[in-house]
Amino acid sequence: MSTGRTDLSLRATSRNVHLTSASRKGNTSETLGPSAVLDAFCPSARANFWGGFGYTAAMTIDARLLAQDEALCAVGPRIKVLSRLSWPEHVVEEFLADWRRGQPTLPNVEYPRDDYFDVAQDALIHIQNKTQGVDDPLYRYVHDTADSYAHAAELLNAAGTPRFLEISRDLYGDPYDRVPGTRLTHFETAAQLLDVTDSLRAASAHEEDLVCLTAESVRDEIQHRTDPFFGEHKLEIVVDANLASKAAASAQRIRIRGRTSFSSADIEQLIEHEAFIHSATSINGRLQRLRCFSLAAPRTTPTQEGLATLAELITGSMDISRLRRLALRIGGVKRAIEGADFIDVFRYFLDYGQTEDESARSAMRVFRGGDPRGRVAFTKDVVYLHGLIGVHTFLRRAISDGRVELIPRLFAGRLTLGDVIRLGPAFDSGDLTPGRYIAPSASDPRRLAAYLAFSLVLNRINIGNVQLESLLER
Repeated sequence: MSTGRTDLSLRATSRNVHLTSASRKGNTSETLGPSAVLDAFCPSARANFWGGFGYTAAMTIDARLLAQDEALCAVGPRIKVLSRLSWPEHVVEEFLADWRRGQPTLPNVEYPRDDYFDVAQDALIHIQNKTQGVDDPLYRYVHDTADSYAHAAELLNAAGTPRFLEISRDLYGDPYDRVPGTRLTHFETAAQLLDVTDSLRAASAHEEDLVCLTAESVRDEIQHRTDPFFGEHKLEIVVDANLASKAAASAQRIRIRGRTSFSSADIEQLIEHEAFIHSATSINGRLQRLRCFSLAAPRTTPTQEGLATLAELITGSMDISRLRRLALRIGGVKRAIEGADFIDVFRYFLDYGQTEDESARSAMRVFRGGDPRGRVAFTKDVVYLHGLIGVHTFLRRAISDGRVELIPRLFAGRLTLGDVIRLGPAFDSGDLTPGRYIAPSASDPRRLAAYLAFSLVLNRINIGNVQLESLLER
């Protein structure tokens, strides 16, 4: 078993694409452009980006591959990273009670080891061995998904230890990695985003006055809005009082956190993000012959969150508060890695205007699976900006090159951007089918192209050089 784990780590190091060679050096905002962005996500395709990574044809799905798909679907879904690492609700409530008494205390969280994850790693390594070395993109997908889950199992067993941070960085990246297409790190990009939006905070100054919707009313509204979209595959929207995040989505249901007040903006964000992206791609994956395309392996997280965040932006569902939260979390992760403890990170979120409850939950996101004393954190929140830039550029390139068929393929299941290209022969042969449920934000290439083109132009305008008076002269 030990030899297998060593090989696993080596494969992970070569598999993930993180531009870290000089990411902790320099501080320039030079833009590298769309080719560099795409190369960061799909490095082996520079010579012929849409060429399928060397695969000219896909084999017919055979009994051997179906057997490994079945084995993967039996193991993977039990490795639930987020639910396993999330803290019990009472931990947050007790911390806030101590804080309000003027006696803040570091949360005490235990992560009991589960022997199942050792067994799961053995099973996943077996799947990798059975699918390795076959010159076929479908075999490659099963192999890489098993590999990703094997690392997730290792991550869960390392919770609370320094090794947890190492694996988390390998799976999700960290604040010091460069944002594809720029010379900036994720933290520097997040800092710029906070600076740019600081003058716009007045737009959300009265947000607390708008937070008045119960979880039950949000559940009913989301159910009403999503039923027509999913038709025969309607989701079950439920309230879960023990859920750590605001919502969690699967192919069957969306869970909404109970005992929480929501705003009308939350409803729009949850529908676009959870229903039309996470649930839709999972359902589409289940409709494939290989059901592992529905699995939420960590390797798909950047693309999934990039798609979901872009959907919020395109539809106008994302408000300033939400955008700043995404940036603030990256800063929280960086501080935790550098030694800030839970209370320090909690105060960091408070200082940026979050409520006490929201700040405690944001700090919990940073430290879930880590050490509340600092230096060991969960780095998943880095992927939102990374994925957003990657997906934005991928779609812009696909449309400009006349490859609009890649858009429904991106929704065929839980895929990475590289998968969409590699699996081209499987789509062409019919072994894979484009997504049945495509988010409204991406369903019309003409409207999508208009948004992507206009956002590109706006990105080149330095608002600091624009005086309002000059706009009123004509």
